[in-house]
Amino acid sequence: MASRISELVIKCRDPQRLAAFWCEALGFVVLETGDDGVVEVGPEEGFGGLQPTLIFIPVTEPEAVGLRLHFDVNATDRDQDAELERLLKLGARPADIGQTGEEPWHVLADPEGNVFCLLRARLS
Repeated sequence: MASRISELVIKCRDPQRLAAFWCEALGFVVLETGDDGVVEVGPEEGFGGLQPTLIFIPVTEPEAVGLRLHFDVNATDRDQDAELERLLKLGARPADIGQTGEEPWHVLADPEGNVFCLLRARLS
């Protein structure tokens, strides 16, 4: 038996705001909100399915520079251009990490500046 990723933990200044962004972006729902400000989001089926849940933990320290992990996302019901437009309306913004402009993906940042890529392939 192999392991699989069940949760991704993201430290952030505003867990509610970031949870709302990623719920809209990924079609997730809020699964749990703790008294300590921690918010867990994921697919409606909840924890333990094929997709990992995202846990947003409030922190006050400055954000780390040069994070080594980022998300890649793919549209499921529209083409890449339409998904890009939707994500930008949700609060994502273009991010420059040194790309040439010839890449088949878009580099974006979520409302707290966490970088992610919108890939070209459409997943079902």
